[in-house]
Amino acid sequence: MSHIALFHSVLGVRPGIEDAATRLREAGHETTVVDYYGGASFDAYDGAGAFVEGVGFPTLMQRALDGVADLPDGFLVAGFSNGGGMAEHVALHRNVGGAVLISGTLPLEMLGATAWPAGLPVQIHATLGDPLRRQDWTDALVGAVRAAGAPLEQYDYPGAGHLFTDPSLPDEYDPVATGQLWTRVLAFSETTDAGSAA
Repeated sequence: MSHIALFHSVLGVRPGIEDAATRLREAGHETTVVDYYGGASFDAYDGAGAFVEGVGFPTLMQRALDGVADLPDGFLVAGFSNGGGMAEHVALHRNVGGAVLISGTLPLEMLGATAWPAGLPVQIHATLGDPLRRQDWTDALVGAVRAAGAPLEQYDYPGAGHLFTDPSLPDEYDPVATGQLWTRVLAFSETTDAGSAA
């Protein structure tokens, strides 16, 4: 099975991330939750955003890389919200087997890159009404992935929750979409498993 590095959302390590890690482990995947906030977590986006601005993205991205330093090449990266950007950053600097981006993508230019790794599979998930969704950012990444000749799966879900897989956020959580997402993520992890056993 794969080893998966899981990057938390803008709110930090919350029950939704622990739930994700549990699902992956129960499916047989070794899973590392990378806490690039150093233990901080938030209940509101405003406070989380202020924390991120205070620490700065360069520091957070380095922490994300440091958090996978001991993992052998070929692991999968998966990230929620800001963690999607962290997963992309790691995929650009390590030899990974695939990337799952949930409710968060960044254009490569924002990560100091001009091209996606050749052939590296990507799966993208988001709700259609996510108030934090940046379609232009997603479109830019999708264009880069396609230009790299990489397999791409992109899924949109009804609703407006940003962290729609987090059961501790009742105003955002969507159990139906969450079930669909995990079916797709686990299938993706199986199809990329052969390439991740480096």
